[in-house]
Amino acid sequence: MTYLIDRRVQGKNKSAVNRDRFLRRYRGQVKAAVERAVKGRSITNIESGEKVSIPVKDIGEPGFGHAHGGVWETVSPGNEHFQKGDRVARPKSGGGPGKGQAGNSEETSQDDFMFELTREEFMNYFFEDLELPNMVKTQLASTTDFKTQRAGYKTSGTTSTIHVLRSLRGALGRRIAVGGSARRRLREAQAELADLRDKLPDDDSQILLLEKEIQHLRLRLHAIPFIDPFDLRYSNRIKVPKPTSQAVMFCLLDVSGSMDQGKKDMAKRFFILLYLFLTRAYDKIEVVFIRHHTQAAEVDEEEFFHSRESGGTVVSSALNLLIKIMHERYASSDWNVYVAQASDGDNWDNDSAACRALMSSAILPAVQYYAYIEVTEGPPQNLWQEYTQLAEQCRHFAMQKIETPADIYPVFRALFKKQRVSE
Repeated sequence: MTYLIDRRVQGKNKSAVNRDRFLRRYRGQVKAAVERAVKGRSITNIESGEKVSIPVKDIGEPGFGHAHGGVWETVSPGNEHFQKGDRVARPKSGGGPGKGQAGNSEETSQDDFMFELTREEFMNYFFEDLELPNMVKTQLASTTDFKTQRAGYKTSGTTSTIHVLRSLRGALGRRIAVGGSARRRLREAQAELADLRDKLPDDDSQILLLEKEIQHLRLRLHAIPFIDPFDLRYSNRIKVPKPTSQAVMFCLLDVSGSMDQGKKDMAKRFFILLYLFLTRAYDKIEVVFIRHHTQAAEVDEEEFFHSRESGGTVVSSALNLLIKIMHERYASSDWNVYVAQASDGDNWDNDSAACRALMSSAILPAVQYYAYIEVTEGPPQNLWQEYTQLAEQCRHFAMQKIETPADIYPVFRALFKKQRVSE
């Protein structure tokens, strides 16, 4: 017989099994609520839970009711208006003594069903349409680097971690402690034997007893092992979080006329993933939003994604502003600079060459990692062709193309996989 024990942590008056069943049954409504929450939530607040409301009509279930069977006759005392066989109209709602104004509708209504998603549940639904496997989600959540450092010695370990000097020192101390009394008695017996041999013949019983005792003491000392498994000491190394400095993430978004709301939403999803990745590697991180068309400006997140200002495309304006902000506020070596640029790639031909020159001379030498994402369904644009030359020369510069929302996480995984980050 096999016993299954559910050890999931359950809060007071809550059932994890019933909650999972509820989330599976109303998956569509919950997913739609999460999508609405993502659109209205800031990047830095994406990891918290969310309160979700579901209309009562969507969770209503049919039920069986018990009614009276047969023929029933009732007598109402004081009846002055009805006789047997008359139909009695149903009374109107809202006839109580309340002071408020009654509504025009005669139908009753119920409030929506409200419940709260946990952080883990919210992130699961957030990553669901990005085709994020469970194993990859675990890797994304455990990107903190650790370093090993010495932490004394231990009595167990592998052969390669044996500390020879410490083990020999322990063995020497053990031999001195175990054989100390025998070695002291051996010296005394040898001195007594030398005195007796000057006074007594060699075949005297006292001399024979001392010789026998000396032989026994020598055998006892030789029986003490040179090194014992008890003496072995192994180097103990523990993993501690690697001290990391602060980081800044620059988000560059093209808001020209060709970047519609759908492309902006896909760019926001990518920026959210990048922020989640960096918050697990750095204790302190700042986010700088730069939007551009023909001119670039540093804005807050609300204006970054929802401003309707539009125009042509001059990407170099955003790069020049990026260089200016880096030199003014993040020039110290304590800052790790990351840049993510999202654009449809449609740029003036002359400006694309200028962008490549700015990237090569001023930006790439100063940043930790630079990712360019081209959000378009058509063929690569001229900016992509110029950036291709940089990708062949710089390992910390990468570029990918996003066509549909399902491409967002695979592109992110290709840009920020573990071995590339370590490089």
